[in-house]
Amino acid sequence: MELRAKEEERLNKLRLESQGSPETLISLKKGYLFMYNLVQFLGFSWMFVNMTVRFFILGKESFYDTFHTMADVMYFSQMLAVVETINAVIGVTSSPVIPSLVQFLGRNFILFIIFGNVEEMQNKAVVFFVFYLWSTIEIFRYPFYILYCIDMDWKVLTWLRYTVWIPTYPLGCLAEVVAVIQSIPIFNETGRFSFTLPYPVKIKVRFSFFLQIYIIVIFLGLYINFRHLYKQRRRRYGQKKKKIH
Repeated sequence: MELRAKEEERLNKLRLESQGSPETLISLKKGYLFMYNLVQFLGFSWMFVNMTVRFFILGKESFYDTFHTMADVMYFSQMLAVVETINAVIGVTSSPVIPSLVQFLGRNFILFIIFGNVEEMQNKAVVFFVFYLWSTIEIFRYPFYILYCIDMDWKVLTWLRYTVWIPTYPLGCLAEVVAVIQSIPIFNETGRFSFTLPYPVKIKVRFSFFLQIYIIVIFLGLYINFRHLYKQRRRRYGQKKKKIH
């Protein structure tokens, strides 16, 4: 019995060593999330500072070449954002999947389809406002997550993280809608992404039809994310329950 107990103890020890202790796994998880949030913060803060400085130096002229100066970093940051959805799906973070997925798909649709595929849109001022509002949201969100990974809480940053989205999310949504509306005549003129249904229907379906539907989808996505962020803020700063006498 004593030999069996020692053998079982040895096997359990080996199993724990192979799997890693809970403390080690937590440390690895925090390190991974810390690095991801740091990279995203550096990307969005670089764009925010760059656009701000260019605006003060060049004024409105800086609006029209925003895409050509910021596109590479924005492409990288928005493609990397898929990590947040994956983390939510596999349980690395406790974030709900739907709001994360809605934001990822919505932003990348605007970035790759409306801006990236339509050269005529790349010189419009709306690009500046879309990129600037996206960056404004993220330069407070990612530092909050960075501090969370190292068990720190800076009250000013926490308040900004749970407050800045109130004006910026609707404004960002409005800028995206403006971008879609401005792109509709271009898609109609070029016929890009349009197609004709096969015989016997033979009806030409313009891509602009889907863009008009997508405008409704944008507001639906705003509602989903706004509701999620409002719940988070209420959970953080909700009114204390009155004591029952």
